[in-house]
Amino acid sequence: MIITVASGKGGTGKTTFSVNLAYALANRGDKVRLLDCDVEEPNDHLFVKPDFSEESKVTVLKPVWDEDKCIGCGKCAEVCNYNAIAVVKNPSTPLRRAKVLIFNELCHSCGACTYVCPESALHEEPVGIGKVQASPGNPSTSLRAGVPFYFAHGLLNIGEALAPNVVQAVKTHIAPDSINILDASPGTACPVVKALDDADVAVLLTEPTPFGLNDLKLATAMTLKMEIPTGIVVNRSDGEDRIIADWAETVGVPIVGRIPFERKYAETYSSGNILVEWHDELNANLLGIYENLCALKGTPVAAAPEMESIGAIAKDASPFEMGNASDYKEVTVISGKGGTGKTSVTASFAVLSQNQVLADNDVDAADLHLLLTPQVREAHPFVGGTKATVDSSKCIGCGKCAAACHFDAFRFDGPANDVVGKTWQVSPVACEGCGLCIQICPVEAIWAEDAVSGTWFVSGTDYGPMVHARLGIAEENSGRLVTQVRNRAGELATELRAERILGDGPPGTGCPVIASVSGSDLVLIVTEPTVSGVHDMERVLDLSKHFGVPALVIINKADLNTEQAARIDEIAEQQNSRVIARIPFDRAVNDALMAGKTVIQYRESAAAEAIRRAWEEVQAALTNIRYRVGR
Repeated sequence: MIITVASGKGGTGKTTFSVNLAYALANRGDKVRLLDCDVEEPNDHLFVKPDFSEESKVTVLKPVWDEDKCIGCGKCAEVCNYNAIAVVKNPSTPLRRAKVLIFNELCHSCGACTYVCPESALHEEPVGIGKVQASPGNPSTSLRAGVPFYFAHGLLNIGEALAPNVVQAVKTHIAPDSINILDASPGTACPVVKALDDADVAVLLTEPTPFGLNDLKLATAMTLKMEIPTGIVVNRSDGEDRIIADWAETVGVPIVGRIPFERKYAETYSSGNILVEWHDELNANLLGIYENLCALKGTPVAAAPEMESIGAIAKDASPFEMGNASDYKEVTVISGKGGTGKTSVTASFAVLSQNQVLADNDVDAADLHLLLTPQVREAHPFVGGTKATVDSSKCIGCGKCAAACHFDAFRFDGPANDVVGKTWQVSPVACEGCGLCIQICPVEAIWAEDAVSGTWFVSGTDYGPMVHARLGIAEENSGRLVTQVRNRAGELATELRAERILGDGPPGTGCPVIASVSGSDLVLIVTEPTVSGVHDMERVLDLSKHFGVPALVIINKADLNTEQAARIDEIAEQQNSRVIARIPFDRAVNDALMAGKTVIQYRESAAAEAIRRAWEEVQAALTNIRYRVGR
C-alpha cells in the first residue's frame, strides 16, 4: 500500500497527519514506512526524532568544461534550453576564442551540451544536490521507547532546483510488504507529481476556508488527472465544513475523515510532540481514516474538474495610476513552510501601502487573488519550454533516445509501424524538454513542441496593478513562470514610476523560491513558533544569505509557544536578521479569511495592530537599503 499525502497549500496539517497516522498504524502492529518527500523543507524528523543509521548522497550529472579542448563554437549554449551555459570572450587567454560559463543552479543535468560538443570539451561528472537519510526504527518498540517504524527523508541542498531527483531517491525506500506513507511537498508542481507517481491512494489535507478550498481544487485536479483514487481529510474542522463538503460532493471525491479544530492540538504540535500520544481520541480517528483510504484503492477515478477563473474580466478599465518614484524596491514575502500566514500578511501590507505593483509569485497555488479580488486586464499563455513527441510512423525502435534520456521519460509502448512491432513514446509528465533525444534520434522521428504550461495575468486591484499566474496542473517550469511574473511586475513598476513591488512568494527553498528571492531588495520571512516553523525559517534565512538578500522576520501566532518564539529571536540575530513583529494567535484572522477580507479590513484586533507595526518596520528598513545596481 502506497499512500501519498498532499495538499494544494502548506500549513494544512499534512506533516501532522502523516506522522501521527504512521504512529497509529505501527502501534496497532502494522508494518509501516514513513517517507518524507518534502525535500525542500522536510519536517517529519522533527517529530519522529529518528537515529539515522543510513545516509546516501543524491547526485546528478552536470557538465564540466575542459578549456584546453574548447574551440569556442558555442554549440553547447545553443542547445541548452535552460540558459545554464554562456559562451563569452576570454581576455585572459587571447589564443582561446571563448570562455564557457556554466551556471549549475540553472542546469537540469540533461546531457545535451556534452553530446553536441564536437571536441569533447564538456564531460559530465556527478555533483551532489542533496541526501537521503534513513532509520530502520524498531517495530517492536512502544511509542515512548523509540520509533516503531522505518523512516527516511530527503534533503535538497540550499540553492539547488532539482527537487524531483531527491524525491525519487527517497522513493527507493518504498517496501512492497509495508504500508508506505509518503509526505509530499505542498502545491501541484513537479516535486509533488514525482511523489504521487505510482501511489495507490492520494489523501489531500485541507481546511474549511476559502484558501483551503481554492488550493484543494488545484490538488484534486492534479490527482484526478494522474488517475489516482483520492480522498479528502478536513483539518481544523468545525464538524460541518460546508464550504468543503458541498464542493467535494459536486466533483465526486469523498471526505474520508475530519480532524477537529482544537487549540490543544496546535500547542502539542508546536512543541514537537506526537498527538496520538497526548490525545487518545485521535488514534481511533486516524485508524478510521486509514480504513476509508483502503476502501478507495483500485476504485474508479472521477473526471478532473475544470479550473475556475482566477479573476473577473475588467470592462472599460481606466489606466493604472502613475506614481512619482525615480526607482522601485522589491519586497518578497516568503515562509519556508506553508500555512504560516504569508499571503494574509502580504495582502494586509497591500491594503496599508500605496504606489506599488503587486506580484503573486506562488504560481502553482496562487491565493493572493482571493483577498484582493483582481479584475483581469490581460491574460497570456505561458510557454515554459518544449516537450518531445515521437512520430511512431518513423520510429525504428532502436531505443537510443531512452538510453540517453536522463529523466526516464521514454516508454516502449507506442503503436506498431511497417518496421517494428512496437515504438517508443514520451511521457509528457516526465519529459523536461531538454531536446537531447532530438539530437540523438538517427531517423529524425522526434520533434519538439512548445509546451503551454500556464497562464499569466495583469490585473487591477483597489491597491494597485497585480501580476499573477496559474501554473498548469502537474506542469514543469514553475521557476520560469515566477520569473515571467517578476519581469512584468518590474516593467510595470518602471512604467508607472511605482515606489515598490510587493511580492507573495511560494513556500520551500526550491526552484520557484529561488526565482522569487534572487534579485529582490528585501526578503520578509513569516514563521510560526513551532519546531517545524523554526526549522524552515533557518533554511530560508540560509537561502536569502546565499543570494545576498537581507531578510527580516515576522512571528505569526507568536503566543502559541513562547519558548520557540525565543528561539526564533536568537536564530534571527545569529543570521544578522531580526524579528520586526509578533502577531498573536487571534481568531479574527480566521474570521477575516472566511469573510474574504484581510484582517486589516475586517475589524480592529490585536493581529491587525501587529501587522500595522510590522509594515512600519518594513518601510523603515527599505529606506536604509540602496537601489540595486543594473536594474
